[in-house]
Amino acid sequence: MVRLYTAAGCHLCERARETLAALQEELGFALEEVEITGVPELEERYREWLPVVEIGGERSFVYFVDADAFRRKLSRARGE
Repeated sequence: MVRLYTAAGCHLCERARETLAALQEELGFALEEVEITGVPELEERYREWLPVVEIGGERSFVYFVDADAFRRKLSRARGE
């Protein structure tokens, strides 16, 4: 499971979303998007790092998603 934490008006979040959408087509993983805007506990935990991408519950990327590193991390998480 890949989870993307985002917030309204975050341009880096849009870029991460586009990268993940392309990778999802290629690699076929489940993607959950979590909007943190207005949720105090999520705002406190993630706001300064957005976007945040977790793979298998582990924080894997902040600010930018590197496609090659994503492929490696997803493969590891899948046990490949």
